[in-house]
Amino acid sequence: MTQSDRVYAPSVALRPRTHFILQFGFLSAFVLMLLATLSSAAFAQNAPSTAAAGSERNTHNIPVPATVATRRSTPIAMDGKLDDAAWTSAPPITQFTQFNPDEGQPPTQRTEVRILYDDDALYIGATMYDTEGPKGIATRLVRRDNDFDSDYFQIVIDGYHDHLSRAFFTVNPSGSKQDQIGIGASCCDSGWDPVWQVESRINADGWVAEIRIPFSQLRFASDSVQTWGLQLRRWIHRRQEEDDWSFWKRDEAGGPPRFGHLEGLAIAHTGRHLELLPYVASAARAVEADQGDPFNHGVKPSVRVGADVKYLLTSNLTLDATINPDFGQVEVDPAVVNLSAFETSFDEKRPFFVEGSGVFGFGGFNCFFCSNVSSLSAFYSRRIGRAPTGAPLAYAAGKYVKLPDASTILGAAKVSGRTSNGFTIGLLDAVTNRETADLRLADGSATTQVVEPLSNFFVGRVKKDFMRGNLVIGGIATSVARQMDTVFASRLTSHAEFYGGDLRYTWGNHAYSFVANSGLSTVEGDSTVILAKQRSSARYFQRPDRGTGSSGFLSNQLDPSATQMIGAAGYARIAKESGSWLWETAVNIRTPGFENNDLGFLTRSDYVWYNANILKQWQKPTRWYRTFSVTLGGQQKSNFEGDLIDRQAQALVSTTTPQFWNINSFYIWHPALLDDQLLNGGPAVERPGNGFYSVNVNTDSRKRLVLFTNGGYSWNTDGGHGLSLNTTANYRPTSNVLVSFGPSWNSSKSRLQYLTSLRDATAGNFYGSRYILSGLDQKQIAFDTRLNVTFSPGMTLELYAQPFFASGHYYQFKEFIAPRQGAYNTYGIDAGVVTTQPGVDGAISRYTIDPDGAGSAAPFSFANPDFSQQSLRGNAVFRWEYHPGSVLYFAWTHSRFREDGQGSLDFTHERDAIYSAHPDNIFLVKASWWIPR
Repeated sequence: MTQSDRVYAPSVALRPRTHFILQFGFLSAFVLMLLATLSSAAFAQNAPSTAAAGSERNTHNIPVPATVATRRSTPIAMDGKLDDAAWTSAPPITQFTQFNPDEGQPPTQRTEVRILYDDDALYIGATMYDTEGPKGIATRLVRRDNDFDSDYFQIVIDGYHDHLSRAFFTVNPSGSKQDQIGIGASCCDSGWDPVWQVESRINADGWVAEIRIPFSQLRFASDSVQTWGLQLRRWIHRRQEEDDWSFWKRDEAGGPPRFGHLEGLAIAHTGRHLELLPYVASAARAVEADQGDPFNHGVKPSVRVGADVKYLLTSNLTLDATINPDFGQVEVDPAVVNLSAFETSFDEKRPFFVEGSGVFGFGGFNCFFCSNVSSLSAFYSRRIGRAPTGAPLAYAAGKYVKLPDASTILGAAKVSGRTSNGFTIGLLDAVTNRETADLRLADGSATTQVVEPLSNFFVGRVKKDFMRGNLVIGGIATSVARQMDTVFASRLTSHAEFYGGDLRYTWGNHAYSFVANSGLSTVEGDSTVILAKQRSSARYFQRPDRGTGSSGFLSNQLDPSATQMIGAAGYARIAKESGSWLWETAVNIRTPGFENNDLGFLTRSDYVWYNANILKQWQKPTRWYRTFSVTLGGQQKSNFEGDLIDRQAQALVSTTTPQFWNINSFYIWHPALLDDQLLNGGPAVERPGNGFYSVNVNTDSRKRLVLFTNGGYSWNTDGGHGLSLNTTANYRPTSNVLVSFGPSWNSSKSRLQYLTSLRDATAGNFYGSRYILSGLDQKQIAFDTRLNVTFSPGMTLELYAQPFFASGHYYQFKEFIAPRQGAYNTYGIDAGVVTTQPGVDGAISRYTIDPDGAGSAAPFSFANPDFSQQSLRGNAVFRWEYHPGSVLYFAWTHSRFREDGQGSLDFTHERDAIYSAHPDNIFLVKASWWIPR
């Protein structure tokens, strides 16, 4: 029996501006109360003493190694030589154990590490001896945080010693750096870019790394004498050998609970550290357009200034703020063709939002193997500063339009950190400007059009760990509030909120885990907006074959008068995650009314999903493999009416060969089942059974030329099929140059591509509508090309280009015979008559279909939907860290796009089309200055 919920209308109506101000005030008060509460909790008199808390943190179920940090008494010259007298006073760490390839055995090469500290910084001196001398050392000069593909030395610090937190500092023999951070259970954030110093040097005995990490860049408790969790790791590239100071087996759960101890740190209070990063940027946009266009022709220069601020509020909490941020140097998104009803998700690349993003993560989702499912995404940061949603209004009104590329972020701030009694905190607030477009009308007059309202975005995230990090409980609240007007009242929600909670519990030395999260969403706005939400591809409340349902919280009934929609979501997984045998089972739920796309990312709701897998892994190398694993499992999905809409059987085989090739192959089978989304809001019909097979091969990463190849083939019982081939070749002619070429090919033939729907009273089986589908032959080819040159660890040049071509040919138009069945009639073959109308070039320009020939149904027509797309995107970025933390950028972005009705890939046509497309060029110079205080 289907449950349903009532869509509630608000009892009090507020004017848009009043509601926005109240919402903003509520959020500000919430932030202040949360900060006050957590700060009080962190330092309350009834909190456990630091000694007691430290004693609990230092407890380990399994013994771990320990070392004592030595206070520096004489100067250190950061030159990569370790010949200063200070280093001789520190006891060396020499006991390492192989994690890979010969698990549990002594290392093949000796490593010696010494640790010093003073009032300002931690110093690490590491000597990586090598019996083969310099010729045995593999090194690469790469941009910060890029893959090394070389030897490296890594330090991992758990400053809070909570068995959860991690700060990674990694260096290779060329002095290239990587750094990541995980605060509490959130890991790992590669956007974190602390200012730290390293000097490395290759010598006759191996190589040396001399590292200085300022305490101002670390987060740790405020105890007078501290013990930190510590892991030291060395990677020897030619043997793919990993040597660890604190050792655990490959089939055991590791990480911070198994880190060793760095003891004896007596650190003075670091004070209220302040970092300023002002910038100035100059940009010029050169475009080719209609000569009569007053906005988009010629070169348009601009200048902007802004600043980022980082301030240590307490020893545990950091404020990051940005004023008028600029993201011009960020790499362009790849081109895609999306013929589905769902939005495409892109990775966040803007530094302000990337750094610290792990703290705000919610809805964690994990599986050994699963597909067609997603996590409970509460915060998709690309909603902030997005392209104006009112662009179609401007283009409909004006002959020429000057449109902002993105909504201006007037300011954004976040507070993040971790208190001494285990609270991990993340607070973020951002305000985007009211945007307008300049219009030139057909009569030559000028006007403006509002294309985005003033908006406020808020995220609050809190987690607390218990039981030495074995239990983590958290919560999140997000909100979007908009200053509405008559333009957007019928287009956007006036406000949207999401409230969620999550937990993670591990036991059996972290061999077993239980993870769960849940959330409640609410959106409010004009009835036109809420009706659009109900009719969207996420839920299709308008489906005419839905049951009558009942009023209540879980309603899936269309209500045109509703001004609010509420929904819930949840996820739970229990698993065994270490050992030779692993298993998992999970459930994932979205009620029909769940909607969090204002600040999260959601493709569909209205489902209950189950998954189960069992995995066997062999970790001991043999003559046939280094590692080998097999996964078997299945999953299924139902909607809230009880219809089974997906069932899947799956098998995965994965191995690393003795030659260090990584190979995996998987197979998925779906039987014929109901599909409640195929007709885009029409009744459920039966889709054919289908299967998919994929093979992935990565060659030995130690070589100069490394290949990554993926091939997939899909088919269904109705004659549809698809083929995908993707290859990337990475070649390093020298240690500081990377050339990457990644051609990809995708082709598919579908029998049931949704095209359109129309009202027709004679279509009785489908409730007075016809749902037209088509066969579709689709082809797509792209060439991702990169050239990275690293002149020094702080100076790089990166070039990227992506020629992209796609085509689609529609044919054999059809409709299903009846709901909940798989049979269909093809027009002109099984029923009806199809006539075509040629265009001036002789190709078909329009189709006219009489669905029942001499019957009573009226004919209908539509333009030929065939398409061809040509795109060229690329950018060049020169980055120079001319002083620690201070960066100079030179960037050039080039793009051109063209679309026509060719319907097939013809390389001569595609080449000529892309060269004739109008180019858009953006040039940027940006300089920032890091000012520590």
